[in-house]
Amino acid sequence: MNKRLSGGLTLSCLSLLPLGQVDAAGFIEDSKATLGFRTFYMNQDDRNSDRPRIDETGQAFLFEFKSGFTEGFVGFGLDVIAQEGVRLDGGGRAGKAGAERAPGAGSMFPLKSNGKSQEDYGRLNATGKMRISKTIAEVGVLRPTLPILKSNDGRLLPQLFHGAQVTSNEFSNLTLVGGRLEHSTERNSTDSQALFISGAANNQRSNEFYYGGVDYKATKALTLQYYYSNLDDFYEQHFFGLVHNWALPVGALKSDLRYWTSNSDGANGSSSGRAEGYRSSGYWGSGSSHKGEVDNDTLSAIFT
Repeated sequence: MNKRLSGGLTLSCLSLLPLGQVDAAGFIEDSKATLGFRTFYMNQDDRNSDRPRIDETGQAFLFEFKSGFTEGFVGFGLDVIAQEGVRLDGGGRAGKAGAERAPGAGSMFPLKSNGKSQEDYGRLNATGKMRISKTIAEVGVLRPTLPILKSNDGRLLPQLFHGAQVTSNEFSNLTLVGGRLEHSTERNSTDSQALFISGAANNQRSNEFYYGGVDYKATKALTLQYYYSNLDDFYEQHFFGLVHNWALPVGALKSDLRYWTSNSDGANGSSSGRAEGYRSSGYWGSGSSHKGEVDNDTLSAIFT
C-alpha cells in the first residue's frame, strides 16, 4: 500500500500600528500599518515510493500600509505591501536522482537554476485607489475574497493578483463588485504571470479575467448573491449563493448554500483550441472528444 503523509504548520503573529483615529478624515489620519510574522513548516513524506521527502521551514515578514483618502468630492489613496520570505531549513535539489530530501519543486520557495531552493525572496507592491461617495476603485495589487475568485494564502507568502476592481455600496443593503485581472504572482514567486486554470499544465494563458457580482441583504438574516466571471478563451462561470442566519434560543444556525455552473469559452470550446493548450484538468471517459473542455456544475451546502 502506498501511504502518503503530509503536514503543514503555520504560526502567525500580528501587531497593529495605528497612525491615526479610524473616524478621522484624510490621507494620513485614516491610515494604518500592520507588521505580521509567519513561520511555516512543511513535511511531505511519500512512503513506499522513490520520491524524496519534502521538509522545509520558512519565516515570513509581512508589512502592509493602508492609507485613508484625501479630502474632497473625489478622494485618493495608496496602499503598499512589502513581503519577505526567508528559508530557515531545507535541503536537497529538485530532480536529483536518489535524493532522500528535496525542496518540493518550488512549493514554498523559488528554485535556483541548479534545483535548490533560494535562501530568500521578497516583493514590494502598491495599489492606487479612488473614492467617490460610497464607491471605491482600486488599481494595482489585489487579494480578492469572492465566491468566484479567492487569493490563496496557504503558503509562506500569499498569492497576489494584478488588475482593477470597483466596489460600490451606494444603495442600501446592496454591494456591487466588478473588476478585471491580468496577472498573478504565485505564492512561491516574485514574478507575475498570465492566468490559466490551476492543475491543468496549460501551455496557453490569458491576461483577461472579468468578473462582477452583487450581494443583496434581503432581510437582516438573509443575504442573496450572484456573480459572473470569465477567463478569456478558457471558461465562463455563474455563481448563485444564499446565506441565512436563524436565531435560536441558544446561539444560531447559519445556512450557506452555493451553486456554480461553468462552461467553455473561446478556444476551450473547440478541439483544436484544447490541443493548443486551452484546456482544463479533470476526468473524461476514454476517447471522449470533449477531454479538457470546461463543463461542470457544483452545489455545496454548509450548516454551522
